[in-house]
Amino acid sequence: MTDQLPVTHPAVQPPAAQPGPAAQPGPAIDAQPWRDSALPPDRRADALLPLMSLEEKIAQLVGVWVGADASGAGVAPHQSDLASDPPEWGEVIRHGLGQLTRPFGTAPVDPVHGARSLAASQAEIAAASRFGIPAQVHEECLTGFAAWRATVYPAPLSWGATFDPELVQEMAGRIGRSMRAAGVHQGLAPVLDVTRDYRWGRTEETIGEDPFLVGTVGAAYVRGLERAGVVATLKHFAGYSTSRGGRNLAPAQVGRRELAEVILPPFEMALRLGGARSVMNSYAEIDGVPVAADGSLLTGLLRDEWGFTGTVVADYFAVRFLETLHGVAAGAPDAARLALTAGIDVELPTVDTFGPELVAAVRAGTVDEALVDRALRRVLIQKIELGLLDDGWQPLPPQVEQVRLDDERSRDVALRLARECVVLLRNRAELLPLTVHQRIALVGPVADDPMAMLGCYSFPLHVGVHHPDHETGVEIASLRAALDRLFPKLSYAPGCAVTGDDTSGIAAAVSAAAAADVCVLAVGDRAGLFGRGTSGEGCDAVDLRLPGVQADLVRAVLDTGTPVVLVLLTGRPYALGAEYDRAAAVVQAFFPGQRGARALAEVLAGLVNPSGRLPVSVPRDAGGLPGTYLGPTLTHRSKVSSVDPTPAFPFGHGLSYTTFEWSAAAVSGAAARPDAPAPWAVDGEVTVEITVHNTGSRAGAEVVQLYLHDPVAQTTRPRVRLIGYARVPLAAGEAARVSFTVSADLASFPGRHGRRIVEPGDVELRFGRSSAELVAALPLRLVGAERDTGPHRRLEPSVRVEPASTLPHTAEER
Repeated sequence: MTDQLPVTHPAVQPPAAQPGPAAQPGPAIDAQPWRDSALPPDRRADALLPLMSLEEKIAQLVGVWVGADASGAGVAPHQSDLASDPPEWGEVIRHGLGQLTRPFGTAPVDPVHGARSLAASQAEIAAASRFGIPAQVHEECLTGFAAWRATVYPAPLSWGATFDPELVQEMAGRIGRSMRAAGVHQGLAPVLDVTRDYRWGRTEETIGEDPFLVGTVGAAYVRGLERAGVVATLKHFAGYSTSRGGRNLAPAQVGRRELAEVILPPFEMALRLGGARSVMNSYAEIDGVPVAADGSLLTGLLRDEWGFTGTVVADYFAVRFLETLHGVAAGAPDAARLALTAGIDVELPTVDTFGPELVAAVRAGTVDEALVDRALRRVLIQKIELGLLDDGWQPLPPQVEQVRLDDERSRDVALRLARECVVLLRNRAELLPLTVHQRIALVGPVADDPMAMLGCYSFPLHVGVHHPDHETGVEIASLRAALDRLFPKLSYAPGCAVTGDDTSGIAAAVSAAAAADVCVLAVGDRAGLFGRGTSGEGCDAVDLRLPGVQADLVRAVLDTGTPVVLVLLTGRPYALGAEYDRAAAVVQAFFPGQRGARALAEVLAGLVNPSGRLPVSVPRDAGGLPGTYLGPTLTHRSKVSSVDPTPAFPFGHGLSYTTFEWSAAAVSGAAARPDAPAPWAVDGEVTVEITVHNTGSRAGAEVVQLYLHDPVAQTTRPRVRLIGYARVPLAAGEAARVSFTVSADLASFPGRHGRRIVEPGDVELRFGRSSAELVAALPLRLVGAERDTGPHRRLEPSVRVEPASTLPHTAEER
């Protein structure tokens, strides 16, 4: 489920077949333009809409939460703690139905039987409708299709750590094809919230703390899903991640400038660069206005300014929350009116405020029917685009018996993503990679737990935990199992649990570490929902200390003097203070998925060269107010405060088992004038270049990061902000020339009067290995008059990676 309070999962019973209403006389098929696939979708929708009754119209604007029956007989309404008793199936579909909510993601169901159940119910829905309109089916798909026996991919923070949009797009394509094969049309992903406070439990669902990284990786996910024929739904528009104190559903603490510069750009990028066809509102309230009732966001910005033409779906129960949580609506019809007026088209997850009371309110004149028609037109156009109103539509997907949600190709993509997302933070004295001859003590509460690899929106943790009688459905190894295959001299002691205050196991862990040549200490999180975990929706943290007594375990093991490889399997960055400095090596993985243990073991063994980079900063102090790298001068260390917020490891940081040298940074085509910056027209482009050499003895991938520094502006600016990056794989001794062609639009920002402008003046483009380790700075001068960027500004640079001269790969050869 998406964005909800706790739910129960009662046994699901298939519905008995229900007769539809008597068919009313209508025109022949060849006179039904809404079924003519040769006509544009908007004309087809416009032909159908006037023929529908008010009840039929509103029925298309709601979903019903269902569960597919394991027998393949159909789906049945599902009851949530936030919904009334499940409606009777025949009554639900009597006038048609807009959406079916999570038929696969409510209980473990065999994929083939689930697809047959879904098809049987779709046939009933179409038969009950005078116009034969089936439901649009949606599911969660954040870490893969949230269905039993479907591949579980790494969590979104891991996508960000790869800095590899192409691989994320490939993953999303695999997810989308598996969903379509099962009869699903819409996926509730990706999450485009930019994390602002790591204490927020949903940090694991975000791609990172930088809007450019979130936007480019998120747009790639959208392209993969949409090209597979599945509607991508952008979450959560907007401001959800800026909640006060990092608490779920707390009011947003964000100014309009921060909203425009940090929070909104990923959504714009995913719409313009990815082609997303759906947006889900945020639960947040911004300056006292809940987003679900904010027409300036859902209509003014999203549609009028950005030109979005798809559907806006309500986050689960968000419309009712206008009454029950926000207190801006006087009842269900009033909440529905506010939501429709603002621009919400579909109420999810089930029939509530868009039900019979809304019908009565429209008839009474308190809600304008034009609002219903506006939403309905968007819904019909999307269903037409999906082929659901085509003549000859069939409810059962083709080759349904061949539906496999966890095939070898999908597992391979999951493994490649997991390998690329592992971040090597420290490797003192080249302790890593480990060797087979070493005596290795594996210690820690997540070391022998396969579920430590999974995020909160994975099916096993999101749904499977409610069904302990069912097997997991996919093969997930623990780190211990993966290391056992590679290292013959491996001992194990858990030390403690992820949560709780029991320290009785620490002594055994200390003994195991003291007797070893090296200790691999695996600590971290257990993902869950609403307090069932230490990370995930509703699992917020009061500070950034490791949960439970894990910090005590870390200190005790470090005190043994045995070299320690600290492995963090977490959903957020944690602060360990001096313990980070005491560890010989530090490895970070953010819920790397069902193949994550193998990827981690391969990195520790040196079979895979780590190439991940931090999508979030790792703080040093647990009690300091969490903050990301994106801040003006006074958010960093200064003489006016005794608090040093400098992170232990900065955004973009990551090491390798090989070495890279960067050289010959230049502004392409600019005359060599060290006394003057190169000119850059406020409406033009500039190309900057740098050469990267792999000077080590093995192949590896470097991530070249391009940052903008604006020293003087009409509003305070971040010291640096990411505006481009390139993942560059290089063989030993190989070199590449990396160039970025950057539009001046990428130097724009919301000016003093709120408009996005390009301001003339001096700036620098800086090449960096991270936001804090800058290799070269190229001075430039934006020339011309101050310019508004307008609605079609460039959102990303163009990047070229070309081979350069091949160099010797050892010092002796050089």
